[in-house]
Amino acid sequence: MFERRIPEWLRHAPAPSMRGFAMLAGAEAVARGMLVSVFPVAMYQAMGDAQVVSEIYFLTGVLSLIAGLLVPWLNRFIPRRWLYAGAGTLFLSGALLAATGGTGVVGGLVMVTVATVSLFVCFNAYVLDYVERAELGRSETLRMFYGALGWTIGPVAGVTLMQWWAPAPFLVSAAAICGLLTLFFIMRLGNGKLITRARRPAANPLRYLGRFFAQPRLVVGWSFAVIRSCGWWAYVVYLPIYAVESGLDPQTGGFMMSATNATLFLTPVMLRWMQRRTVRIAVRTGFACAGLLFFAGWVLAPTPPFALAALFCASAFLVLLDICGGLPFLMSVKPSERTEMSAVYSSFRDVSGILTPGAAWLVLLVAPVSGVFALAGLALGGCWGLAATLHPRLGARRVGQEPEPVTP
Repeated sequence: MFERRIPEWLRHAPAPSMRGFAMLAGAEAVARGMLVSVFPVAMYQAMGDAQVVSEIYFLTGVLSLIAGLLVPWLNRFIPRRWLYAGAGTLFLSGALLAATGGTGVVGGLVMVTVATVSLFVCFNAYVLDYVERAELGRSETLRMFYGALGWTIGPVAGVTLMQWWAPAPFLVSAAAICGLLTLFFIMRLGNGKLITRARRPAANPLRYLGRFFAQPRLVVGWSFAVIRSCGWWAYVVYLPIYAVESGLDPQTGGFMMSATNATLFLTPVMLRWMQRRTVRIAVRTGFACAGLLFFAGWVLAPTPPFALAALFCASAFLVLLDICGGLPFLMSVKPSERTEMSAVYSSFRDVSGILTPGAAWLVLLVAPVSGVFALAGLALGGCWGLAATLHPRLGARRVGQEPEPVTP
């Protein structure tokens, strides 16, 4: 008699691949890309004042920062898979709330922002569990490549749908996050790898923040992520407001974001360029060029077409920094601190979400919106100087070791 056996793929979930993580990132890109240009315009239309919008983003950033740092503590009581699923459900609820309009847009922004940082913490912890250190650059490139379509079509589709029917982009985003949750459960990621059996309860946020500040390489890598994210904040939030105040079409911001995100399809080329050099060279190049072009956007502000051209070119170097800017941090994380340091790393979004609107609020007291671009340029230039402290061979392959091809 033939012995009946349960198929291997049912008894044991297959090991997650970089392609699987990239597909998760692609689904999230559709959900977030649809709203990235919608929220600033919807908030500006509802509030009618750029300073009020900055204040709301500032307070949202503070709340999101606290939520992100609490994720490892929550992981003591809630398994990671349910944290991820709960964050996805919160995103879904926020998108549906924002679709109601009015004050619902503010509540939806808060819920989506908190959900995003929670998803980011769990996602990074999964990546650090299953992707080899030497393959992190390739993993980041695949993630961005798979997200390119969502980030390219999403912004312009969002503002276009908004003109047709205000709730439409929020409903499309909600459908995309449902797809993300479905894919997550199909992948059966579980709670990640068990590195060592815990001998004591997980550290509270203050204790693992202390371990973070005791490691200068992590602090420097995190600083790169914060300033890079500040650059994106200046581009995503204040470029559309600058365009409206300059008398341009309200859809300009959405079209600019879509054009910028189309450069994500060039990330494999950027990775090959980086692999022939080092992380240090790539990081310094990205910060130097982005900083100079943001500053040029401020100088050219009286002529909006030229200012927008300079800012568009700056965003291409922000994409380069998305590939390489996080590697100094990720390559320095100890395996035993993956969840905790993923939470610290994810805080860069919220810290930049506090710094940028807060600084912009001060700038707008004495200067027009274009002054935000000048401040972003100075901050990016400062990171160019800080990147000189990176090890010259960081990310370089050993002699005779060929880089693996990047396949989408």
